[in-house]
Amino acid sequence: MIELSPDHTIFVFVHGAWHSSGQWAATQRALAGLGAASVAVDLPGHGFDAPLPSGYLLPGQPGLLTEKSALATVTMDDCAEVVLDTLRRARRYQRVVLVAHSAGGGPASLAAERAPELVDTLVYLSAFVPAGRPRFADYIGSPENAAARGQGLHLGDPEELGAFRINPLSPDPAYVEELRQTHYQDTPAERFGRWRTALSPDLPPAIPLTPVAVTSSRWGRIPRVFLRCAEDRALTPPVQDLMIAEADRAMPERPFTVRTLSGSHSPFAARPRELAAALLP
Repeated sequence: MIELSPDHTIFVFVHGAWHSSGQWAATQRALAGLGAASVAVDLPGHGFDAPLPSGYLLPGQPGLLTEKSALATVTMDDCAEVVLDTLRRARRYQRVVLVAHSAGGGPASLAAERAPELVDTLVYLSAFVPAGRPRFADYIGSPENAAARGQGLHLGDPEELGAFRINPLSPDPAYVEELRQTHYQDTPAERFGRWRTALSPDLPPAIPLTPVAVTSSRWGRIPRVFLRCAEDRALTPPVQDLMIAEADRAMPERPFTVRTLSGSHSPFAARPRELAAALLP
């Protein structure tokens, strides 16, 4: 077992779209068993404080396809500031490891660019890396990600709704199974029921659509690790490899260290102990 001093390393976790700090809990318990501290943030519009469409929890979910989201005005700066606030408080530890999943790569990268002195290592868990292309949407819509699942999960018109909206509480078994197959295919269906109810329905458009600019003198000076998810159906291995390659070409002085995990886009659900082990040096 790896033993770490209580004042040595802290992991700061940034979740992806529709997720929250709670999805990291099993990974955090595994890390604690290995002697590592951790904290997980809730980005604006996520977690228990997330504002929900008014009919989301009501029978029939009235207005879900049309009601304007309260998250329409959330900005990438808002998201990055939440990460920065946590990093500032974590800096008393000797080593701070910032871990981003999926869409959380945008806010985490912007926070690291603005305050590289607060981060000792950046870890991207099948996460957006903006060094090659500035918007997450640029990679989601790339030919390398053409085999990704989940295109039918989005509800309504994101521009009119002011959010990329999904329905984790859908009564349609086919919709629920597509959600599982996209993000959690290696989580048993009987367990996924609990995981999906913890998801939020709205993603602020700023997270996938706002350009994030990073520089070699700031973001580029931080050691970086990419944890590939080998059977990822939401952000496929070819597009993960594209982000790694483009970032390394843009900033060759400090290329990614790449490790591969088996399984889906969400290893924190299916194999948190394996994920915790992969995070340790």
